[in-house]
Amino acid sequence: MNQFLRNLTPTQQVAALFLIVFGVLAIVSATAFFLTFRERRNPVHDATWQAELAHFRGLLGTTWFMAVIFWIGWALGETVATVLFALIAFFSLREFITLSPTRRGDHRSLILAFFVVLPIQFWLVATARFDLFTVFIPVYVFLAIPVASALANDPSQFLERNAKLQWGIMVCVYGMSHVPALLLLSFPGYEGKSAFLVFFLVFVVQTSVLVQHLISRRTQRAPFAPNVSRSFNWTSWGIGIVVASLVGALFSFITPFKFGQALAVSVIACIAGSMGHLVMKALKRDRGIPNWGKKGVGVTGANGLLDRVDALCFAAPIFFHSIRWYFNA
Repeated sequence: MNQFLRNLTPTQQVAALFLIVFGVLAIVSATAFFLTFRERRNPVHDATWQAELAHFRGLLGTTWFMAVIFWIGWALGETVATVLFALIAFFSLREFITLSPTRRGDHRSLILAFFVVLPIQFWLVATARFDLFTVFIPVYVFLAIPVASALANDPSQFLERNAKLQWGIMVCVYGMSHVPALLLLSFPGYEGKSAFLVFFLVFVVQTSVLVQHLISRRTQRAPFAPNVSRSFNWTSWGIGIVVASLVGALFSFITPFKFGQALAVSVIACIAGSMGHLVMKALKRDRGIPNWGKKGVGVTGANGLLDRVDALCFAAPIFFHSIRWYFNA
């Protein structure tokens, strides 16, 4: 089987990967659906088990969303993939802004963020201007945003308002822009396979978050930061990192990394993603938003897109710059 896969062209290998992923998701989703259908007709488990099943189906929905997005991006090419991730960044930033009250004096800064900063950042990615896209937001934009706010002649809560917008741009735009940037990295003997890098990153980060959540639910240990997250504790966090990193190392054959290298970059990505997920929970707590939405309403107050990509927004830039620096890609 392994020899058969190696004999395929890079395009066929990526297509086979998506076929396997969609096949597994279809089987798991069908199983979850039939379990839910059976429980509704003839309940045999308590409310806690049913709630766990409902939450698991929610996680499946997130996984389907990510898989379909990456498949569309790969199928339509690098340019379309970059535009697609730019749209995800746009709606993520929109959700973030809905959590942060704005004033009339912020309108110029918001127009700058949505219709100038975001397009330029992803244009820099699409044209592979890596050195400039790395510093464009942290340097130039972070200086331009408060200037635009000052020109609006509204000093009320000036520092807080600008800090919120800068943080939203950093997470939603800067972080997300590093995902399509992975498609443009160049490794010797790895031409045409960059889609595997994106899959590898998303797979290990999602695995880490999922394992942490499941272990936390099973062990019922006291949370480390209960005011931020009732499910975060060091035991489940450590187990999630270890399991996801080992899984990433086992999938080293789809990457340009050796086993040990894949293990190391998996650890880096999982730590960054899990800590980012915790940070976004803290932001939602600060805004008075519960961890999980009620009656299908996203926890971000809009469509819940941030819940699906928050860990990725933190993991992607760390992963990108780590492998680009180490491998000189």
